[in-house]
Amino acid sequence: MPQKTLTGTIRVVEGPRPARSVIRLLLRRPGRLTVAILAFAMKEIPLWFLPVVTAQIIDIVATGGEVSTVLIWFAVAVVLLLQNYPNHILYTRNFMTVVRDTGADLRNALAARLQSLSIGYHTRVSSSIVQTKVVRDVENIELMLQQVTHPLLSSTMVLIGAISMTAVMVPEFLPVYALAVPIALGLRWALSRRSRQRNETFRREVEGFAARVGEMASLIPVTRAHGLEQTAVSRVATGADGVRRAGLSLDMLNGHVASISWVAMQILGVGCLVLAAIFSLTGILPITPGEVVLLSTYFALLTSGLTALLMLIPVGARGLESMRSISEVLQEPDLEQNEGKRETDAVAGTLSLEHVSHRYDGAETDAVRDISLEIAPGETVAFVGSSGSGKSTLLNLVLGFVRPTDGRILLDDVDMQALDLRTVRRFVSVVPQESVLFEGTIRENTAYGLDDATDARIEQALRDANAWEFVQSQPAGWDTVVGERGARLSGGQRQRLAIARALVRDPRILLLDEATSALDPESEELVKDALNRLMQGRTTLVVAHRLSTIRQADRIVVLEKGRIVEIGSHADLLAAGGRYAELHRTQAGA
Repeated sequence: MPQKTLTGTIRVVEGPRPARSVIRLLLRRPGRLTVAILAFAMKEIPLWFLPVVTAQIIDIVATGGEVSTVLIWFAVAVVLLLQNYPNHILYTRNFMTVVRDTGADLRNALAARLQSLSIGYHTRVSSSIVQTKVVRDVENIELMLQQVTHPLLSSTMVLIGAISMTAVMVPEFLPVYALAVPIALGLRWALSRRSRQRNETFRREVEGFAARVGEMASLIPVTRAHGLEQTAVSRVATGADGVRRAGLSLDMLNGHVASISWVAMQILGVGCLVLAAIFSLTGILPITPGEVVLLSTYFALLTSGLTALLMLIPVGARGLESMRSISEVLQEPDLEQNEGKRETDAVAGTLSLEHVSHRYDGAETDAVRDISLEIAPGETVAFVGSSGSGKSTLLNLVLGFVRPTDGRILLDDVDMQALDLRTVRRFVSVVPQESVLFEGTIRENTAYGLDDATDARIEQALRDANAWEFVQSQPAGWDTVVGERGARLSGGQRQRLAIARALVRDPRILLLDEATSALDPESEELVKDALNRLMQGRTTLVVAHRLSTIRQADRIVVLEKGRIVEIGSHADLLAAGGRYAELHRTQAGA
C-alpha cells in the first residue's frame, strides 16, 4: 500500500465522529462517487415519475380521453423503465468499487499501523481482538455502505421528485408532506443513541469472546494434558453467554425501531390518502381523482423510504461502531517513533550500553538498572541469571522493542534513539526460544521478506543450519508446506529453519533468546552446531538458561534483580566462586 494512501486513510479517520470518517473515506474517490450518484439519480426516475403517468392515465379514463394519449404515456413509462438497467449496472460498478476499495484501504492501513505500533501495545491487546478489527469491523463498514446507501439515495431522490412534482401539480398539499420529516427525525434521535450504546456493548462482548477463543486454541495442548477440557469449555461458554445477552438486548431494540417506524409511517400514509380524498370531495382543493392517487402514491413512497431508513438505524449503528473500533487502532498513539530519524545503511556491530535502566509501565521497580557494557564487533556475550533478572529485557532494549527510561544505547557510536530502527533491524537477526513459522513452504519461510534471495543462497543457509538433510526428506523438498506455525515439523526442525532464516540474511548482530532450551539432546546438538556456524564473525548476544550452551562465549554477564553482578569467561567465573559458580553447581547437581 503506498505510503501516501496509508497516511491519507489514517488522517481522515476520527474516533469521535465515525460518520464523518466514513464520508471522508468515500470522498477520496470523487470521480467514481460522482458517476455512481448521477447513475443512481437517472435509474430512480421511474420511482417518482410513474405516479405522474398513473395519475394522467386515470384522468384520461375519467374524462373520456383518447387512446393514443394513453399509449404515449405508456411509451414514456417504458423508456423510463428500460433505462434503469444500464444505469443500475453503472451505479453498482462504480459505487461498489468505491466500497471495496475503501474496505481494502482500511485493512491495509490497519495492517501497516499494527506494524508501526510499539511492542508494548501488542502485549496489551489480544491478537484475536486485532483480527476481529481487521476482518469483522471492516466487513461491517462495507455492509453498512451496501445496505444504507441505496435506500438513503432512493429516499432522497423520491423526496426531491415528489416535492417537485407536487409543487408543480398540487402546491397546496406540500405542508402535509412536511409532517413526515420531523416525525422521522424525532424517531431517529430517540432511538439512535440507545442503538449506539448497545452496539458498543455488543462489540466489546464480541472482542472479549474472540480473545477467549484465541486463548482456548493456544492452550489446547495444556488443556488436554491436564484433563481441563470442561474448564476451557466453561470459560468460552461464559463469553458466549455475554455475547448472547448483549446481542439479544440489541435485537430487542432493533425490533422496537422496526415496529415503531413502520406503524408511524403507515398511519401517516393512510392519513394522507384520507386527507386528499376529503379535500377532493369537499372541494377545499380542486384535486382530480388522478391527483388523489398521485398524492397518495407519493406520500406512500416518501413514508416507505423513511421507514426503510429508520429500520437501517441498527445496521448504520453497527457500522459506525465498527468505524470507532478501527479508529482505536489507527489513532493509537503508542507508536515506535522512526519517522524523520537517521537511516542506517551499514552496521559494524559495536554496542555500548551507558548506565541503561528500564522500568515497565505500572512496575514499582526497574527491570534493569544502571547497566554499562561495551561489546566489540564480532564478540559473543552471554547473559545468565535467575528468572526475572532482566536478561530478556536487555535483548528487547538492544532490539529497540523497549526504550531506556534512563541512560542510552549506542550502535557504532550513534545513539539508537536517533536511528530509524527499521533500517537497523535489516542487519539484525533473532533466533527465539520457539521459532515462529507461517503457513507456507520451507523455502518461503527461510527467505521470508527477501525477494532477491537465490536458490543457491537459500540452499547454503539450510545446509549451514543443519536443515538440508531433513528438508530433502520432505515429500516436496523445500516446497513442502510446514502448516500453521510450523505444526508439521518437530521443534528441532523448526529451530533449524529459524537459524537458516537468520543465516540467509547475513546479519551483523545476532540475538539468541534461549534458542536451545526447549529441545531434546539430539536436536540440541544439531542446533548448537548450526548456531556456532551462525555466530562466527558476528556480534552475538545470547540469553541462556542452560549454562552448558554458553561455555564458549567471549564473556558471560551475570544478572541479578536487573543489575550486573559478575562479568568474565566461563573459567574465570567458576574460579571466582560467585553467583555464576553457584548457578553452575545447581545445574550440575540437577
